[in-house]
Amino acid sequence: MNTNLMRMIVVTVGLCLGSVAGDAADWMSWRGPRDHGSQPSGSFPAELSDESIVWKAPLPGKGCSTPILVDGNLYLTAPENGKDAVMSLDASGQRRWLTAFDTEVSGKHRNGSGCNASPVSDGNAIYVYFKSGTFAALELDGTQRWTTNLVERFGKDERYWDHGTSPVLTEDYVVMARMHAGESWLAAFDKVSGDLVWKVPRNYDVPKECDQCYTTPLVIEYEQRESVLVWGAEHLTIHDAATGEERWSCGGFNPDANALWPAIATPVIVGDMAVVCFGRNDRGTPQLHGVRLNGEGDVTDTNHVWFRDDVSAFVPTPAVAKGLVYIVRDKGEVDCIDPATGETVWSDRLFKNRSAYYASPLFAGGRLYAIREDGAMFVVDVSDSKFELLSEYEFDQPIIGSPIPGKDCLYVRGQDHLFCLATDRNL
Repeated sequence: MNTNLMRMIVVTVGLCLGSVAGDAADWMSWRGPRDHGSQPSGSFPAELSDESIVWKAPLPGKGCSTPILVDGNLYLTAPENGKDAVMSLDASGQRRWLTAFDTEVSGKHRNGSGCNASPVSDGNAIYVYFKSGTFAALELDGTQRWTTNLVERFGKDERYWDHGTSPVLTEDYVVMARMHAGESWLAAFDKVSGDLVWKVPRNYDVPKECDQCYTTPLVIEYEQRESVLVWGAEHLTIHDAATGEERWSCGGFNPDANALWPAIATPVIVGDMAVVCFGRNDRGTPQLHGVRLNGEGDVTDTNHVWFRDDVSAFVPTPAVAKGLVYIVRDKGEVDCIDPATGETVWSDRLFKNRSAYYASPLFAGGRLYAIREDGAMFVVDVSDSKFELLSEYEFDQPIIGSPIPGKDCLYVRGQDHLFCLATDRNL
């Protein structure tokens, strides 16, 4: 089929499916609609127990990515028999298909894998990336649309730990970022053909390991133009989605030149404010920045609105609901922050434990769901702007991926199984 005709079909189908992108039955990217990790509507379990598990489906290998949900079907990355693979399950947990690629490059960190990046979809195809460099688009039936290898094309990934950046979608392109100790870049590829459309460098002179970033870009509208916001290497930048050209840049996040501060948590945007977690909360040196997204060019001296050095998260990305930011810190403290001022609305904590939090929290139906790396899952009622712990449940396996909402249920990806949780077991 003619590539231009195919592109027109993809865009048309995407526009038709756009109306359901925010529906409770669809969660087409790691953090869902608006990248807020939030689903206000739906019925989700408050009291977790063995009875909450509607089904659990075995997974072929260790992967730390978050599943996505498209038109009632689940898609996730996981290795099978030593190869990178994408797996799809239906709403009952039955495997629909599995598509394998080339040899997996396994994880280096104990909480890492070769499948850290989460899939993303426009409702018409599934786009995936693996530590091996395999970058691919699949049709919803598992057929490969195109495949390439970014390590072979652009060189070895020089991050010390495993990759963590997921692909994101603009109207026409699938965008990847590599921010590491080598040549860093942001690049866009045609959704239909996989052809490279643009690639721009993104390099900064920063202290050791501060250039090694694991964040995921955000696709935003900036000054009435589709744009891509990128956080890493001590800089927040905004790029034109059509060309990759940098339109806006804000530095000044590490004036003391602290080393070993990689960026892991992805920013959240509320209105025109970006809330940026930085520093090393895991080592007692948190930083939280409020940066206004306006102006043009280098806004380092003008757009830092507020700053805190007593709260942040190193790994988990915050959630946003009802105009407030919810931060689950690495050791279980929970903070509700006003993004306009940076002030604390309330602060509390989950039970102390030697295990840390890697999964990003989910806000669903007025409740906050947080999962610790050892498999402990907590439900917190925050509906009245206060912290009330409702329940705790211990899964029998580690959990690194973030929970996602389905239609009146939750999906949790463990090391060995994918779980469906609901109040109604007859779902």
